[in-house]
Order: sequence, then structure tokens, then C-alpha cells
Amino acid sequence: MKILAINPGSTSTKIGLYEDKDLLFKESIEHSSEELSQYPTIASQYSMRKNHIMETLSKHGYSTDMLSAAVGRGGLLPPVKSGAYEVNDVMADVLLNRPVLEHASNLGGLIAKDIADTAGIPAYIYDSVSVDELSDVARVTGLKEIVRASQSHCLNMRAAAIKTAEQMGDTYANMNLVVAHLGGGISLSAHKEGKMIDIVSDDEGPFSPERSGRLPIKNFINICSKYEINDIKKMVRGNGGLVSLLDTNSALEVQKRIDAGDERAKLVYEAMAYQIAKSIGELAVVLDGEVHAIVITGGIAYSKFITEYITKKVKFIAPVKLLPGENELESLAFGAYRVLAGEETAHIFTE
Repeated sequence: MKILAINPGSTSTKIGLYEDKDLLFKESIEHSSEELSQYPTIASQYSMRKNHIMETLSKHGYSTDMLSAAVGRGGLLPPVKSGAYEVNDVMADVLLNRPVLEHASNLGGLIAKDIADTAGIPAYIYDSVSVDELSDVARVTGLKEIVRASQSHCLNMRAAAIKTAEQMGDTYANMNLVVAHLGGGISLSAHKEGKMIDIVSDDEGPFSPERSGRLPIKNFINICSKYEINDIKKMVRGNGGLVSLLDTNSALEVQKRIDAGDERAKLVYEAMAYQIAKSIGELAVVLDGEVHAIVITGGIAYSKFITEYITKKVKFIAPVKLLPGENELESLAFGAYRVLAGEETAHIFTE
């Protein structure tokens, strides 16, 4: 079974072609600022990105009539269940005309459906960022106007959880896991017997390369009185974290500074790892301390400095498993494979 995985990002469209679970090829199609400037909205980039995908498939010697399924990155939908969804007309309408937020990932399902309709094959999304399986008690906050909802790096976290369960000789549905995704944003999740029952989102927990994470609220209110709302939003998402503290969003650059003896860089990097470890402990409590493994994934999981610091802090809770990298194309393709193989059933999207 040949499965085309599509992951649109802000300045690139990554695609991968898999035969069952074997990678045939993957490629990142880069979109220059000049190219993107021709399109007033992300939705209007749809045909351009699809054409690039078709050209790339052809370049590698493949055509759509060879495919068994197409799967796209799940976009900003209303809350959905974990796993696969068929991309039907209702979902396509929401992604194109009424997304929760305009984001490049909304194009993943749309392009998958277009290609699939032409080829007469199914189209899926898998583990949208809008997956929400929070328990009722996890939704309550101290203000009636604010109810917690789940938006996280669900795709990579669930894939890492499923892979860890397999590596440990068990099934995801039988295990309790805490998973930390360490990337440009950092989010963590508690998985109880096949459901992601709570999260620490990228605005509730550790700071990251570009995001401020959790802040002392009284101090933050004082800052808010001095800036416009859009400046505040950029301050916490884009100009927060390592950008604010060290003027870089590059974890590799921070490591270079540490290796050169920069004590400030070392303190900040330790603080990020410290906060990640605290959040792992927070989610271990959600699971009543009954944790089979702690999984660290994402691009920053390649950092020995970060993973060793976290492991030292949390290894008393459970064994720590490292699955570095974002692995998004593989996660999409393997999810679609499980549906085609009859191991999972795709949900039907309704509003």
C-alpha cells in the first residue's frame, strides 16, 4: 500500500511517500517569501502547493493512480477525537472557509482530499492539533470565563506513545505514559490507557525557543497595561523563551554558547529543562504516579544536555525513553496505514 503524507508548514510543504511502513522518498518543498507574497490568505495557496506536490511525485517517478491513500496534517478544526478522520465535504468546508484559526496545516486535509478524489482513494487526517480528550476535571480553571481545551503537538506525541508501547512489548491502550514534545513550542501530555486525558500546553508550561510559557500572572498583568494586544501576543508567541532571554531561537546556538563557557546561556538552558521536568511531574500526578514510561520527543530531544538534565530529575517516576525528532510525516503515514490494515477505524467528521 502506497501512502502519500502531506504536511504543510508556514514556509514549506513536506511530503513523504511510504509503501506500507517503508519510506520510498520524502522531500521538503520550500516556498520563498516572494512566492507566498502573491497569495493574500493561506487558503489561496491551496492550488500552488498542490501543484508542487504533483510535480514532486512525478519527479520521483510516481503518479496518483499508484496510491492507496493520501493523509494530510490535521488543521485547526473544532475539538475532535484522536486518530484518523476521513476528509469529507463537511470537514473540507470547515478547513477552507471556517477554520478555528488560519494556519498552513489546514491545507493538509484539503490537498489530500483533492488528490484522493482524483485517484478514487480515501483521504484522511490524523491526530489534529485539535484532538481533545481531556477529563472533565482537567477543564476547570479559577475563572468561569475560561475553560481549558486541548491544543497540542498531538500528532508527534501520540505517535511517540504508540511506538514506545510497541518497543516495551505492550499496546498503547494498556499503558500510562507522560510524553514531552520539545520543539519551537513545548507541550506535554498524560496518556491513560489509550486516551490523552490531560496536557500542559505551550502557553501553560515550560518556556521554549520562541514561547514564554507559564508566567507569574500579576507581573504579566502589569506588563500588559503598557503594550498593545498584538504586541503582547507576539511577545509570548514568537519573541518569548530563548528569543527573549538569549536573542536566539536556535537550540544549537545556545549549546554552542554553553560549550564556549557562556554561564548565562547555561543557566537559561537549565531553566528550560527544569521547567520541562516540573511539568512531567505535574502530569505524573494526573496518572496517580502509575506511569509506565516517560517519553521525550521533538527536535530538542537530540540535545544531550537537555535530556540528561530532565532524566536526572524524573527517572524516579518511571523509565525515560528518548525518541528524538518531529517524525510528522511518518506519524501521518503510519496512522493511515493502521486504518488501511484494519487496525483502526477512521472517524466521520460532523459539525
